[in-house]
Parts: sequence; structure tokens; C-alpha cells
Amino acid sequence: MLEVVNLTAGYDGVPVLHDVSLNIGEGELIGLLGANNAGKSTLINCLSGTLPAHSGRLLFQGVDFTRMQAHEVVELGIIQVPEGRLVFPQMSVRENLLMGGISRRARKGRARAIERALELFPKLKERYSQPAGTLSGGEQQMLAIGRGLVAGAKFLMLDEPSLGLSPRFVQIIFQNIKQLHQEGLTILLVEQNLSLTLAHASRCYVIERGRIVVQGTSAEIKDDPRTRKAYLGL
Repeated sequence: MLEVVNLTAGYDGVPVLHDVSLNIGEGELIGLLGANNAGKSTLINCLSGTLPAHSGRLLFQGVDFTRMQAHEVVELGIIQVPEGRLVFPQMSVRENLLMGGISRRARKGRARAIERALELFPKLKERYSQPAGTLSGGEQQMLAIGRGLVAGAKFLMLDEPSLGLSPRFVQIIFQNIKQLHQEGLTILLVEQNLSLTLAHASRCYVIERGRIVVQGTSAEIKDDPRTRKAYLGL
């Protein structure tokens, strides 16, 4: 479904990613693991079109989207749920969900997609008219994921969905991620939490200093000493 070929990218001319390649099949839940500043967010920013590639190719369902703008990438169905959630705090839950479906492709099915998001996250239905800024961190994460679904995600990128959440909400969020995967949604899970990712992803890539250093099944990743080195420098 998605292929990254020899991607190099960075900021202000300074490379962060170096010759990164990976592939994700339709319906897979893939983990992208790494310590802080390893290059995880840089990679998904390239995939979402918010950061241009220096070199390499990005392909989605056979379409080369390497040079597409962010709004064009969204029209393909590639949706990023950003680190820190980034909901619109003064807008209601309803308005935030409507904003998710603002693209031309998503508008057609927006009403049904909002219903589905509320089914998946009943707390959002209870808070439907509340400003998003009054929600707890876990509820805001539900809203951010719901907004991504309303955007018509075919390929959903979740950037650190457990960040800053209580253990209870982490459990709820990952139950929802598991359900979405079981329903056939293709997901890239970008996480520092090694055990959570290995428990849910079928395959993983480990990135260190902008390079893929380990790849394989979750069991292979767990037992590979290079994973420990990438996380702990040991």
C-alpha cells in the first residue's frame, strides 16, 4: 500500500533521515520505534506532505506523492494524527470532527464518519458540545483520532498516541487502535513505548539517528540486541 524508497530529508538543509526505505501492506499495523530525536516524526511529516523530501520516492497505492502538497496527500487518504493531539481548543468536539472532514473527498461521507467516531469513542458523544480544550488528555487523543477517521483515512499515522496519558487512557486508546486494525484500517504506529507497540504491531521498524537499523516481526524486534542499543545506547 505504501512504499518509502531511499528517503533523505531534514530541516534547513541538514539531513535528519538518511536513505530510509520501508513498505507497508494494506491492512497492516506497523510499528515505527525509536528514541527521542531518532527521526520518527520527521519521517511521518514527510509522508503527510508537511516536510519536503531532499531525495527518494514516496508511493501510495502506486501513486508517486513525493512532491505533493499536504492537502493533496490528505485527498489520497493519508492522514496524520499529530503528536500532542493539536485539537482546536476553543472549538467544540462537533466542530473539531467537522474540521476533520473538510477535504473534498471526505465531505461526501462526513456525517457517517462522525457517527462512526462517536460509536468508537462514546466519551466524545457525551462531550459533543463542549470546547475541546476542556477535555482531558485522553479524551483529546480520542478526538484527534476521531478527527483523523472523519478525514477519510485509508492509511492512518498515529504519532505518539500514548504520550502524556494516564495508564487507564493508554489502555483505552490502544484497545481502539486494535479495533480499527481488526476492521481493516492500515496503521503506522509511531511510539517510544516499546512494549505497547510490540504487543499490537505485526511488524516493526526501528530507527536510530535517521536510519532504519532493525526491521522484522515484533518477536524478532524484541529479541534483537540492536533494538536495545537503539533505545538505550547499550
